[in-house]
Parts: sequence; C-alpha cells; structure tokens
Amino acid sequence: MKIDDTLARWKAEEDAVRARLAASAGYARPDQVSGRTGMQMFDAIFAGELPRPPIGDTLDFVPIRIESGLAVFQGRPQRKHYNPLGTVHGGWFATLLDSAVGCAVHSTLPVGKAYTTLELKLNIVRALTDDVPLVRAEGKLVHAGRQVATAEGRLVGPDGKLYAHATTTCLIFDRTAPVVSPSTSLETAHV
Repeated sequence: MKIDDTLARWKAEEDAVRARLAASAGYARPDQVSGRTGMQMFDAIFAGELPRPPIGDTLDFVPIRIESGLAVFQGRPQRKHYNPLGTVHGGWFATLLDSAVGCAVHSTLPVGKAYTTLELKLNIVRALTDDVPLVRAEGKLVHAGRQVATAEGRLVGPDGKLYAHATTTCLIFDRTAPVVSPSTSLETAHV
C-alpha cells in the first residue's frame, strides 16, 4: 500500500474517532466506572459517554481502536514536542507508547480491577520530526495474570518505519471506590 493511501486512511480513521469522542476532556468519576470492565470503559469513551483523557489534547494524540488485549493510538509529532536538539522529545514517544501498552492491559480487566504501570522500557530507534505527519503506537498484551500483566508496543510511521518499541509491566489491583461526601471535591478524593 502506498504511503499516501495509508496516511489518508489514518486521517479518516482519526476523524471518525474524534467525531464520537466527548466534546470535553477530563476523567471519569468513580461512580461512572463502577461496575464496568476495562473494555466497557473504553466503549463508553469511544461512544462519548465518558470524557476523553486530557493527555491526548496536551500531546496531540488520540486512541484509534481498542479491543481486548490491543490498543492503537495515533499522534502528530509537532515542533512543540521537540527537545533542544530539534527532534521529538523522548517523553512524547514514551507517553504515546505507555498509553498503548497500558490500555492493552486495561482492556482486559474485569469489573472491580484497576492497574498501574510498574515499569516501562522504551527503545527509540529513529529520530522523529514534524516531517512525519502521523505515527501509530500499537500495544499488545503479552500476559495477564491475577496481579501482573505485561504488554509490548511499537511506534511506526505511515511508511512502516519503526521509530520506537516498548514493553511494560503493570500491577493489577482491586479498585476501591472512594467515599465522596458533598463537601469533598473529586480532586481530593482518592481512587
């Protein structure tokens, strides 16, 4: 497939996703996620029923597709993401790949479970600039146990070039709902 065809398809897929996402960014309240599996949470985000996470607005990336054990994110490398050497900062690579591999794990969680990243290993194999209009991070679950899950991911351009790859180890734990009284703001409540 030609690079221009791939780029056109990627842009169309992103436009379709953005049209379904909630208009405002934010985070889901505990009562909004209670009783949902990880996949049900993503289905609600893609349906616009739960807010889209604000990190995507900050760093110019969006989830494209999430299935059980698979998460695809797409990002636009821009000059505002550059390091002092004139290429995209490694933290941008890491955030995009962390989102993909973390969501691959999250998509498999049953009701009442949550996760956090214990380790993220990133290998940047090629510099990235805004000459590359879009990149995709694809995360795939490797193993899901009761307490630990692992996933791997790749960041590629529309020409198939590999820019980075990563692995993660995530801790799986019970989600406990906070007790939120009318005088407690959600910012001070602990999840």
